[in-house]
Amino acid sequence: MSNGRLFLRENYLGGTGMLRINTFLTNIGLPAAGATVTVFDPYDNSIIEEAQTNAWGELSPIPLSAPPLEYSLEADMPRPFNQYNVRVSLPDYEEAIINNVQIFPETTAVQEVKLTPSFADINIPYPVLFGDYPPKIPEAEIKKLPFPSNQVVLPEAVIPSIVVVHAGRPEDTSAPNYTVDFKDYIKNVASSEIYATWPRETLKANVHVILSFTLNRVYTEWYRGKGFDFTITNSTAFDQAFTFGRNIFQEISEVVDEIFTTYIARPDIRQPLFTQYCDGVRVIREGWLSQWGSKNLGDQGLNALQILRNYYGSSIFIQEAEKVDGIPMSFPGTTLGIGATGAAVSTIQEQINAISNNYPLIPKLIEDGEYGADTAESVRVFQQIFNLPQTGEVNYPTWYKISDVFVAVQRLS
Repeated sequence: MSNGRLFLRENYLGGTGMLRINTFLTNIGLPAAGATVTVFDPYDNSIIEEAQTNAWGELSPIPLSAPPLEYSLEADMPRPFNQYNVRVSLPDYEEAIINNVQIFPETTAVQEVKLTPSFADINIPYPVLFGDYPPKIPEAEIKKLPFPSNQVVLPEAVIPSIVVVHAGRPEDTSAPNYTVDFKDYIKNVASSEIYATWPRETLKANVHVILSFTLNRVYTEWYRGKGFDFTITNSTAFDQAFTFGRNIFQEISEVVDEIFTTYIARPDIRQPLFTQYCDGVRVIREGWLSQWGSKNLGDQGLNALQILRNYYGSSIFIQEAEKVDGIPMSFPGTTLGIGATGAAVSTIQEQINAISNNYPLIPKLIEDGEYGADTAESVRVFQQIFNLPQTGEVNYPTWYKISDVFVAVQRLS
């Protein structure tokens, strides 16, 4: 006769997901080569995988058992993910423990581990759709901007380099603040709010909503204008779910990299739309995006903008932000490949050379502003290390990933 835990475990077999683990020393500027990574089964604490990271701090993706795919495609189903525990150790660094890494079938979970002398255990809670979270408190879609003061409202929508997340309700002074890279924050929220197994256009629609919600908080300096020292909270009653250090999903990461400089707008309104949303099952609100409803619309073949207009009206459109804060040079607008020349190519060559000091597998380049076979090969190796499609060309996601890593490397120098 099976006990309850064994029955639960048997119930969650039927699919396979992949776990990719990337390790860094402090930030993405320096890989943690030679770190020992151990993946445990939380039911009996048995070791599933133990290996050392390669020269760029990564393990080959690990296949792990997951529930059947259909569990994540309907609202009233058993838990659609399995959980595993991960331990990362390296001499002279504190051991990192990440509990409850979530694995969905037919997806790739990405767990980034930044080793520091004071790394604390991370416990990942259930995603919002499966957990018990307070519903959002409704707010006005368009915010009344305060009069200019010490807290000046931004003149235009800007993609910030960082977001300061308060891990609690706004008035909870005992809750910690976390300073997080903007894209990492969006990937974390999306991985906490929705399921990566959903249609890609549904993922895009939900990421657009999360981006616009966040950028409205940034643009209006909503919390700083109230005297707080953070950008946003992780309380779902006020903002969006966020768990420091949790795993994200490759499918969500790719969508964020593709659209992170955009937000939802209405004609004649400067601020990003305050895009409120709900699960659409336990909570339903008129004019808010329904997460499960967006999944059903994606199943019907609607694209992201069509899904969004279904909830926020036909007048909305997708707007590009004027500026990406902290980025040395904005994407030139066209993909760079063999035969390209000019300042943008020189920028890529300069940044890749700086990155290769910490990632020596990336070949050094002559900074001549000419995109030849050598530049294409260095870009391809960079893409391999940072889990991007290995095209050897610098498209929008690759440009900004190179910039992200370059900035991190510069901070270490």
